[in-house]
Amino acid sequence: MELSKKIGLVLGPIAFLILNNLPFELVSAKGDPVIAVASWMLIWWITEAVSISVTALLPLLLLPILKILSIAEVGANYGSPIVFLFFGGFVMALALEKVNLHRRIALNIIRLTGTTPNKVVLGFMIATGSLSMWISNTASTVVMLPIALSVINLLVDDADGFTKNDQNFALSVMLGIAFSANAGGIATVIGTPPNSVLIGLLENEYNTEISFIKWMSIGLPFAIIMIGVSYLVLVKWMFPNRDLKFNASKDVIHTELEKLGPTSGKEKMVLAIFGVTVFLWIFRTLINAIFPKLGLTDTMISIFAAIALFAIPYNIKKGDFIIEWKDTSRLAWGILILFGGGLALAQGMSTSGIVDMVANAIAESQISVLLTAALLIFLMLFMTELMSNVALVAVLAPVVAGIAIGLDIPILYLLIPVTIASSCAFMLPMATPPNAIVFASGYVKIPQMARVGFILNLIAVVLLVLVFKFVVPVLF
Repeated sequence: MELSKKIGLVLGPIAFLILNNLPFELVSAKGDPVIAVASWMLIWWITEAVSISVTALLPLLLLPILKILSIAEVGANYGSPIVFLFFGGFVMALALEKVNLHRRIALNIIRLTGTTPNKVVLGFMIATGSLSMWISNTASTVVMLPIALSVINLLVDDADGFTKNDQNFALSVMLGIAFSANAGGIATVIGTPPNSVLIGLLENEYNTEISFIKWMSIGLPFAIIMIGVSYLVLVKWMFPNRDLKFNASKDVIHTELEKLGPTSGKEKMVLAIFGVTVFLWIFRTLINAIFPKLGLTDTMISIFAAIALFAIPYNIKKGDFIIEWKDTSRLAWGILILFGGGLALAQGMSTSGIVDMVANAIAESQISVLLTAALLIFLMLFMTELMSNVALVAVLAPVVAGIAIGLDIPILYLLIPVTIASSCAFMLPMATPPNAIVFASGYVKIPQMARVGFILNLIAVVLLVLVFKFVVPVLF
């Protein structure tokens, strides 16, 4: 075990004991124990002393012991509708991966964008971002990496050797995949866990709902802009490949598509269920207006998709189903527990009066609203380079909500851009799995990633401040 993990393992419970037994009150008699729990969780999350999902179980044990909430109240968070929304999304992603439909979609997107160097980079970025909207950013990166390496290896094998232009092309492709995987998840509620943590917090604590299509109205344009900006920074500024002559990528894509063969019945079935699900998510409000007794929610639609994938056979004679329960061993169950832990901690903060205390303190400070928003976005964006973005949102979202209340602005105005900022981790390999995966390819060095990532982080801060000032007030 690494030294930092050993220190964190011991420091977490020590911090809890100290903060829970101070001779004076930090906040209140009920608020101090919650701060103690949050500190323990934060230390374990930052140091990764244990799995982040194990850390998320602490509220289930500690909040009832401390008499903050009953076990039933805490446990309800782990079975929140948002948990099942993401479960359905995970099952859909599992189906896409099992039948290789995600790979076919990605290859066809790259084929359509063209085979000149810059178009190849753009194709990889569009394909990765599109996949990341629906499956995990890790899975989308893993899908794209072997294809990208095949294309790059053709340059290495070329008689002229691996030139500066070749290196720039390789860097653009690799970093483009990582950056678009991170940005693509912002587009949908199920694209990345922080989005769902926020949705769950709003529903549980503030009786506020953001529908699937409502989130897309802000998440999708931001993701597209961020991917477009990343592309321009990579190929036009940081790593231009002006003289590179390269058309062999067309052969690679053609070969990979041939390996997949014709579209199978399983793929068509998954595509149909996926299409119906997205249609229902987009037009849910209209459907409920026409059929009010249905009372459709995004979670119900997600579970419909999961049940359909489990229950509709693609081969009736053989009784073969697309997804069987044994396939769920590959599901990210830990993330679902993480959602529950984050929601439980948020409920503890709200119940104990911590959020109200933050709101009152901010209200008395007379601080500038725009400056506060910019600082929070900046803080979240650079903190997410060092620790789990899900954990960050779980801990900080209730505090940010309190700040918004103190500033006398709707909580969504701050929570949405701050949550989006948590997914804009472009600088360091350890920040997100996509960054780590492309770094492990050997084509990207930390200084190269950090240099480009720092620029993109600053651009993201500016864009998110604009989102706070001009976009969220219009849409929400």
